[in-house]
Amino acid sequence: MLALMVNVQIKPGMRNEFLAVIKEDAENTSAREEGNFQFTVIQNNDDPDSFFFLEIYKDQAALDAHRTMPHFLKYREATADIYAGDPVRVFGTNVFPDDSYWTL
Repeated sequence: MLALMVNVQIKPGMRNEFLAVIKEDAENTSAREEGNFQFTVIQNNDDPDSFFFLEIYKDQAALDAHRTMPHFLKYREATADIYAGDPVRVFGTNVFPDDSYWTL
């Protein structure tokens, strides 16, 4: 399993636009991508313009495939002027629950 954790800071006043486009990307990723097991969007309680994503993919190939999907390309284009800075991405390897949890 490949875990991707992303932190994004959006510009003030762009929350509604951001939520619309990230919701579309997350929903399509979860529904249409066989190699994606989770796509969770979390808002920072201390900063309404800060969000975290937790994405779980089968492997690097599944993540690479995600980055070619129309919904991701739309998201990337739409957020170009929404981000207040570069997203911070951290990759990790699943420890718990066991990988079989994601593939049941």
